Amino acid sequence: MADLLWDDVKCFFDLDLTGSLPDVRVPNASPEDWQAVLDLVAEKGWKYQYSEGETVLSMPWAETVLSRSTDAECPELRVWPTADVLAIFRFHADDEVDFDLDLRELQGQDRLDVLCDFLREIGRRLGKPVLMDPEGDYGHPVLGFDIEADRVVLLADLQAR
Repeated sequence: MADLLWDDVKCFFDLDLTGSLPDVRVPNASPEDWQAVLDLVAEKGWKYQYSEGETVLSMPWAETVLSRSTDAECPELRVWPTADVLAIFRFHADDEVDFDLDLRELQGQDRLDVLCDFLREIGRRLGKPVLMDPEGDYGHPVLGFDIEADRVVLLADLQAR
């Protein structure tokens, strides 16, 4: 059974209302959590590409990436949990795992299921909530992986939409 139903949450995926790149985050993270995400990507066999600026490199250790100088380009890790869905991780801080998704790739129940599976995998691995905020509305998650429920749940009030 699906964690969420498309008809119940499609308003949060409306490009005209929300922008196209929601922010997904794991708050209260650590460098060890970042490493666990990198390990998960490798273990799951998800296609990925790590780069610093225009230079594509092999997958680093989280400690190496997070200890780079403050004037260095922000590295990014592109992860494809499926061929049609891309998550872009940016190593801004060691205390929050964060990534963007493109809502244009997340239309319909099948793609929503891919997103829920991806968030669930990360949340289970880290034992922490994974929250999705609308673009530019940090701190107001609309959905996320709930540890206690062990699934992705709706966090926003649909009546307010």
